[in-house]
Amino acid sequence: MIELVDSIPSGCVLSYGDVAELLEQGGPRQVGQVMSRYGSSTNWWRVVRADGQLPKCHEGEAREKLLAEGAPLTSRGVQMKAARWDGVSGS
Repeated sequence: MIELVDSIPSGCVLSYGDVAELLEQGGPRQVGQVMSRYGSSTNWWRVVRADGQLPKCHEGEAREKLLAEGAPLTSRGVQMKAARWDGVSGS
C-alpha cells in the first residue's frame, strides 16, 4: 500500500477507496487504518476522502502541500474530477 501511495504523481490524489480498489483488497477504512499507522513516511496528503475532503487532523498541512504541487483545490478540499489519478499514467 505504501508503495502505491508513493507512486501517486505530484498534484494528483487518490481516495482511500481508490487505493483499496487498485490493491484489490480491503476497503477505505482499512486503508485509513494503515495510513494512520504507517503513512507518515509517504505522500499521505495525496490520499483524501472520496468527496475530496482532506484529512481532518492534518488539513492545513495537506492543503499547503497540495497547493505547492499545483493540485486543483476548492474551499472544501480537492477537485476530484481534475485531480484523481488513474493509477497507471504518470499524471
